Amino acid sequence: MEIIPGRQQYINFPFYKLDPAWRRLSETERTRGKGEFREVTEFFQKKIIALAYNLIGLRPDADFFLWRISYHLEDFEDMSAQLMNTGLGKYLTTPYGYLSMTRRSIYVEEHQKEDPTGEGSRLQVVPGQSKYAFVYPFIKSRAWYALDKLARQDAMNEHIRTGHKYQSVKINTTYSYGLDDQEFVLAFESDEPKDFLDLMMELRDTKASSYTIKDTPTFTGILRPLRDILDYLDKQPITAQQTIR
Repeated sequence: MEIIPGRQQYINFPFYKLDPAWRRLSETERTRGKGEFREVTEFFQKKIIALAYNLIGLRPDADFFLWRISYHLEDFEDMSAQLMNTGLGKYLTTPYGYLSMTRRSIYVEEHQKEDPTGEGSRLQVVPGQSKYAFVYPFIKSRAWYALDKLARQDAMNEHIRTGHKYQSVKINTTYSYGLDDQEFVLAFESDEPKDFLDLMMELRDTKASSYTIKDTPTFTGILRPLRDILDYLDKQPITAQQTIR
C-alpha cells in the first residue's frame, strides 16, 4: 500500500475461528480452500496492508487474525466478502472484529508538530517489524473525561514516561469513537513478550490506569506468513513411527 502523507488510515482486526468440520474434508478440498483464501488476501495486499497473526494454541476462541490497514473502508468490505466465499472461508466465523482510525495524539507534545510524513503523529501505522502483536479494545470511564485537561495531561505524562522505559515495546494507538463499540484499539508490538508483560504490570500503578473500564479480550498473536498459518489449521500430528524414522 502506498503511504499518503498526512492522511488518516482505517485500521481493522478481523479474528477468525475454524469450524472443526473443515478438517474432515478431503485433503484436496482443504488445499483448494486454503489456496483460494490466500489468493484473495494476496490480491488485496497490492492496495492495503494485511498481516496475519497466529493464535492457535494461544486462544481457545480464535485461531488467527489479520491486521488490515487501508484508506478506504470499502477495501475491508470487499476483501471480507470474497474471503467468506472461499472454500476455507465457508468454514470460518469471526468471533471478534475491531475497527478504528489513526489520529494525532492530544497528549504527546511532539505529536502536535507538523509532520509531513505522518510518522510520529500516529497518522501512519506501519506494523510487522516485531514477531509478536498484543491487541485489545480499550474503554475509559466517563470520570476520566470529566477531569480538567491539565489533570488528564499530568496523568498521561506519567503513563507515557512508564512506556518509554520499555524501548523494546512499540505501541500503536488507534481511535474508535463512533466507529465501533470501544473507544480505542491498542496494538503493541515486541520481540519480547516478557517486556510487554512487565510494562502492563507497571502501567497498572499509574493514575490513568485507574480510569480504565475495559481492556479485554487481549490477544497475543505470532506474526507468520499467511501460508504457514493456514497450514497450521490442518497440521498433521507426528506419529511415533515418523519420530523413529
